[in-house]
Amino acid sequence: MTGAAGQRVRRGRPDRRLQTRKALLDAARKLFAERGIHGAALDDVAHTAGLTKGAVYSNFAGKPDLVLALLDECVTSAPRLHGRWLDASDEDRLLAQLLAEFWLYGMRDGAAGWRVAEWAENQRREIARKIAARDGTGPEGKAPEDGEAGPGASAGGGSEPGEEAARRATLAMAMEMGLALQHLLDPDRVPAEVYRSGMELVLGPKPRR
Repeated sequence: MTGAAGQRVRRGRPDRRLQTRKALLDAARKLFAERGIHGAALDDVAHTAGLTKGAVYSNFAGKPDLVLALLDECVTSAPRLHGRWLDASDEDRLLAQLLAEFWLYGMRDGAAGWRVAEWAENQRREIARKIAARDGTGPEGKAPEDGEAGPGASAGGGSEPGEEAARRATLAMAMEMGLALQHLLDPDRVPAEVYRSGMELVLGPKPRR
């Protein structure tokens, strides 16, 4: 078919495929958080999305492919943690549950594991750069000016932090992940204030303006 009507048909098919893929990812996000990755079958994902199991296989090679696609989407749409779960909104609680599921899945599956590890490393680097900028623990012993890469700049921009900042960033990430899970499981005995106090010990108090 040619002309404007034909163009509408050709445009509509990719749009429908994207909508189907999004519906499957949204269903997987909900079920994986509620039941765990191993507890949610592809039949369940298809049913929740209002689709057939054939729709799953027309968009994903199988369950591992679906899991990795959802991981990529979560990492892209929520690239930073930094205490987001303190708000305890439904979306942030869901993200924390999904990250725990991805972490466990990554420990069992190498293809998922390196993506989870890469995401965590990016988080650590960002925290380490903030530490270096805050207290002058960068490679030259001073924080770079705003907008200036400075000595030891990385390819992605910014200055590579020193070893001390990197260690503290690793501790901060451990608290970010560990305390998030403890707080969401038992908020009364692991209140948000524990996270704030711990981060201040690791990162140092916020500088006064």
